[in-house]
Amino acid sequence: MNNHQAQDTEKAERVLLKGGRLLDPASRLDKISDLVIVDGRIDTIGAVETDEFEGKVLDCSGTVIVPGLIDMHVHLREPGREDAETIKTGCRAAMAGGFTAVCCMPNTSPPIDSRGHVEFIRERAEDLLVDVFPIGAVTKGREGEELTEMGDMFDAGAVGFSDDGIPVRKASVMRRALEYVKMFEHPIIDHCEEMSLSEDGVMNEGYVSTVLGMNGIPAASEDILVSRDLILAEYTGGPLHIAHTSTKGAVRLIRGAKARGVRVTAEVCPHHLVLTEEAVRGFDTNTKMKPPLRTEEDRQALLEALKDGTIDAIATDHAPHAYEEKETEYDAAAFGIIGLETAVGLMFTHLVKRKILSLEQLVEKMAVIPRKILNLPENAIRTKATANLTILNPNHTWRVDKSLFLSKSRNTPFDGAELACKSMGVVNKGQIFYDRSLQKESVR
Repeated sequence: MNNHQAQDTEKAERVLLKGGRLLDPASRLDKISDLVIVDGRIDTIGAVETDEFEGKVLDCSGTVIVPGLIDMHVHLREPGREDAETIKTGCRAAMAGGFTAVCCMPNTSPPIDSRGHVEFIRERAEDLLVDVFPIGAVTKGREGEELTEMGDMFDAGAVGFSDDGIPVRKASVMRRALEYVKMFEHPIIDHCEEMSLSEDGVMNEGYVSTVLGMNGIPAASEDILVSRDLILAEYTGGPLHIAHTSTKGAVRLIRGAKARGVRVTAEVCPHHLVLTEEAVRGFDTNTKMKPPLRTEEDRQALLEALKDGTIDAIATDHAPHAYEEKETEYDAAAFGIIGLETAVGLMFTHLVKRKILSLEQLVEKMAVIPRKILNLPENAIRTKATANLTILNPNHTWRVDKSLFLSKSRNTPFDGAELACKSMGVVNKGQIFYDRSLQKESVR
């Protein structure tokens, strides 16, 4: 889907999804069937005669229909940086990428650190197809000193808490935060970076950074904070989620903590599964992110952790930036890349086609488990349930063209990459959004 092919959302009053493979890991559903949506709910699962159906018919033969994907780690930049992204444009990028829900991080300007800010986000997203779940800040102003009114933000709709972009520096503050969130069972989402070690680093510290003459960010910067906060989670019993895991050391620590029964979950980003520090050799500022691209040994450890369940979920850390923030010297460039419109293709191409994960396991990591981590209601493919669906075309090969993205920003290292699998469309909140170029002509 792109700027030329994008369709506005339509009401899903009566829609027949014809002949798709219905795949729902949670309910062990895996069969080829028709699916009828009436007024935003799943009305029928079973054979339906097209000629007798009154409503929109979408030929889904060859597609896979799964529970709507959710990205539990995105930056929508609103309020404050609407030049890079807005809630509306971010949600359009999410729809194009196959997501029906996103969780937006609080490092906006001002930060999402109060009930009013959470309500602002929810009101701005109310009429959009994509559900937007705000993540509230752990500390006021994200300054690391004083806890926010997390209970108040939870009541307003926050589904987790994070100072993402920076860590919660004080162990005493993190301890109190973990104790506090036990009351409503939504996690602290942890940006693990020992700032005194990362300082002015711009890439992974190691052989490549030495060759390139760049300041490095050591793996220990991540590992130290992961270790500290796992100890605090074990001590308090509070739910902890490790964001954008990138090192083999962090994997080892998380695996050990899980074996001891610590309430910890973890995510990994597509770019850390696909790229390594070697990509920085070209000095493309779209290879600059936090945590940085690590070594091949780290990447292999992440893949193994994803396979064995040590890492629970895949999230993009979609981080849009204005053109001038990336089109500059590497040292001066902003950290972060966008990911909503490439995640499905990257993960299908590099994980499913290479038999690292099955398609069912990928859907678990991108649709089912993130909802469990955030204590959100189950999203199931069954009759009478709300129609919250992603329609994937695994047989479609496409080339990434960043000029056609629906995001406001273009900061991706994957421009020109040839990928397999694309989202054909999404259904949610009584609306449908689909790419006509990926479906057959028998749609009416």
